[in-house]
Amino acid sequence: MEFSIFVQMYIPGAKAHDPAAEHQSVMNELALIKAADEHNWKYAWVTEHHSLPEYSHLSANESFMAYALAITENIHIGSGIMNLNPIVNHPVRVAERVAMLDHLGEGRFEMGTGRGAGSWEIGTFNLDPEQTREPWEEVVWEFKKMWSQQEYSFDGKYFQTPPRNILPKPYGGLTTHPPMWVAAGNPPTYEKAARHGMGVLGFNITAIHDMKAHVDSYKAHIGDAVPVGQYVNDNVMISNALVCLEDGQEARRVATDMSLSYLQSLMLLYHDTFAVDPSLKEKVWPAKFAEPTLDDIEERIEQGFLLCGDPDEVLQQVSRYQDVGCDQVCFGMPVGLSQEHALKTIELFGDLVIPKLDLDPVHRSTKMRQGLA
Repeated sequence: MEFSIFVQMYIPGAKAHDPAAEHQSVMNELALIKAADEHNWKYAWVTEHHSLPEYSHLSANESFMAYALAITENIHIGSGIMNLNPIVNHPVRVAERVAMLDHLGEGRFEMGTGRGAGSWEIGTFNLDPEQTREPWEEVVWEFKKMWSQQEYSFDGKYFQTPPRNILPKPYGGLTTHPPMWVAAGNPPTYEKAARHGMGVLGFNITAIHDMKAHVDSYKAHIGDAVPVGQYVNDNVMISNALVCLEDGQEARRVATDMSLSYLQSLMLLYHDTFAVDPSLKEKVWPAKFAEPTLDDIEERIEQGFLLCGDPDEVLQQVSRYQDVGCDQVCFGMPVGLSQEHALKTIELFGDLVIPKLDLDPVHRSTKMRQGLA
């Protein structure tokens, strides 16, 4: 089992409208990625969200990721996601950016793709959810051609390109490129990802234990993949929350004060295309979920919504996830944690938990890219 963090510039409350707070958030999240690189974490995922105040202010991830690659040495930096709709990002520009990031990271870049996070975000570009599925399907098959052909052209329904040599080509030659992933907010996407030979970015909104059926579906179909890229990326990432401090009770207290429920309220507001219990949506916005009590934190730990405690407790908690069958567990950072607590969580989990569960120094995605798995 491998481990990762993801960053999204979550800036709740009045600070969301303070440019100085936005700047500090950029710097803080880069510092978290640098710390993760120094403490055994293998991946960092970087969102692309548009016009989602408070929830996520990280939109231009291609710029952010280039900087993150420059200040790190071993960690892989991934787009979580790049929106493939041609109206949002022209496919040729995506191919160029991905290849350049691949060079800058010398093979440490991961290409996560998706369709956008709900009607409000994609509405920024005068799109609705029904206008995103087909364009993604058309575009995703074209990248391996752009990266391998010296004269590429395409005349499709959603974008057209005359004969051109799309440059640069990815790091390592014409038969390789960064591992390709797709974000999954609904169960059918797991099987679809497997049939496309893509890794899954499971930014789930349910308990990790409940994701086993989705992971099983993916693993059942990955052997039949017709890959969109030059190779199959057999990988499933599942997300969760984490607070790991030296004092387990202090970790629980901190978890009650990190705006977890406010984040969930915002997520249900903006991610209105996710498959969730309709009764949940009725309870939020302008109303919000109440922040958890200490008893609620214990219940969330037990149900698999949260890892929380000292390193020994968290090791025991995360070990239960191995039965789910996912290849990678990802934690949002800092969510509502202070920078001090977020850095300490990354340090303690990275130094005292990860080495006991991730025994392979080589990234699983690198093995996929090199044909070693």
